[in-house]
Amino acid sequence: MPEGHVIHRLANGLTDWFGGQAVRVTSPQGRFADEAALLDGSVLSGAEAYGKHLFIDFGPDRIVHVHLGLIGKLWLIDGEPTSPAGPETLRLRIARDQRSAELRGPQWCRLITDEARDAIIAAAGDDPIRDDSTGEKAWAKISRSGRSIASLLMDQSVTAGVGNIYRAEVLFRHRVNPFKEGRTISRRTWNAMWADLVLLMRDGVTEGRIDSVRDEHLPEAMGRAPRVDRHGGEVYVYRRAGQPCLVCATPVRTQVLEGRNLYWCPRCQRRR
Repeated sequence: MPEGHVIHRLANGLTDWFGGQAVRVTSPQGRFADEAALLDGSVLSGAEAYGKHLFIDFGPDRIVHVHLGLIGKLWLIDGEPTSPAGPETLRLRIARDQRSAELRGPQWCRLITDEARDAIIAAAGDDPIRDDSTGEKAWAKISRSGRSIASLLMDQSVTAGVGNIYRAEVLFRHRVNPFKEGRTISRRTWNAMWADLVLLMRDGVTEGRIDSVRDEHLPEAMGRAPRVDRHGGEVYVYRRAGQPCLVCATPVRTQVLEGRNLYWCPRCQRRR
């Protein structure tokens, strides 16, 4: 599932390409055909992201709500589409001139009202990428919870947009044991973690990749080979199970927690 910075990049791209312009809207697959027909030829006002939710605004009470889920993909295509996939999987296509946005396999693609969008945002947690999130809403839940901090960070009603990579990396960067209960996290530690999430995730929007490794642990500083992974970026523990920790050389551990693979260093993050 894409992390929050990906959704914000998509929202920015849609706004840059189509904002304030009349667009063609179609649903070759047919599962969004009635809604697409209603929107076809309308002006796309803009798009915004909140956590992993994407909202494409076509005017009052005409908002396309997209959630990519585990397998959904949204491509912004400048020129002829390059995907070999046929129209039977194309849920939504937004186009103008030679540019298009193509959506396939989303968990959600539906037309909603302004009120429904506001309700979705109200139910979501703090989004570190948004200026209107402060971390206070997340802290109120974390500070009262007996759940592990690793579980809480993946809860979209606590921290919206934080996924498995950002969770693993921010916990490592602050030497927090992933199994530590939320209510035992100090306010000072949470403030530092929140500030770090803001920094890392906003950098992700700018750079289009996740980099969490500090300068002294970069490949050129350590004389090691760059990381090779489809997610890109230099990380401390994510998907590095069995490999030596970049700080202490202890093998990175992994285990399944609530259906997702958790990664951590048992030495750097040993304190409970």
